[in-house]
Amino acid sequence: MSPPAQPDVLVLQHTLEDGPAHLGRWLDLQGHAWTVRCAEAGEAYPDSVRGYRGLAVLGGEWSANDDRASLRQAEALIREADALGIPVIGHCLGGQLMARAFGGRVERLPAPEIGWLPIQVHDTPRAREWFGSVREAVVYQWHYDNFVDLPAGAEWIAASPACPHQAFAIGPHLAMQFHIEIDPRKVGDWLANPGLVYPEAIGRHPETVQPPAVMQALTERHQAGSEAVADRLYAVWRSRWARR
Repeated sequence: MSPPAQPDVLVLQHTLEDGPAHLGRWLDLQGHAWTVRCAEAGEAYPDSVRGYRGLAVLGGEWSANDDRASLRQAEALIREADALGIPVIGHCLGGQLMARAFGGRVERLPAPEIGWLPIQVHDTPRAREWFGSVREAVVYQWHYDNFVDLPAGAEWIAASPACPHQAFAIGPHLAMQFHIEIDPRKVGDWLANPGLVYPEAIGRHPETVQPPAVMQALTERHQAGSEAVADRLYAVWRSRWARR
């Protein structure tokens, strides 16, 4: 019996509540085999990404600057993927880890972004490669930190009023501050267990932090548009995978 084929994609999941969601469904619909490792579930990240065609790094409530061995291993795998020509796509914390891995810096923002909020996509060739004709989108955010200094060679391709760096492209890779993998179930799970900081943030930052009822109503309004943007970004990421 021949050994099982290597999956196309490795997904790094940091925390239990931040799973692949729409990303996993998209990969399934496209017929791509993928595997996920969840650090908080006790699943060690692999020593190497060699043999994979794509690397996806998810978000989570941790800070990219936390002293956690799994975060440093994720950064090492991002750098190895770059050296091997394996395209990386990072979501929220995943995008922050990409910034750190390539020499950028992550810091706390003056005001967090939590909920469905607009981003503006720059009108540049690199931004159009990823986003197509989209110049503004309402996407899901849940973050307190941001990549404030971009790595050398990175191009800044999207912004928002409260968080200037919403996305950057570097080589074949894309780092995002927002959660393009979001789905209604994930929103509901997060609102059921929002942590200690979120309730206070609603009152302190009403312009950028939405209360649960507003967020749930806006999920119904914006989920389809978010998935359309996600499908475009994931398709561009996949187009850069090496052939087998």
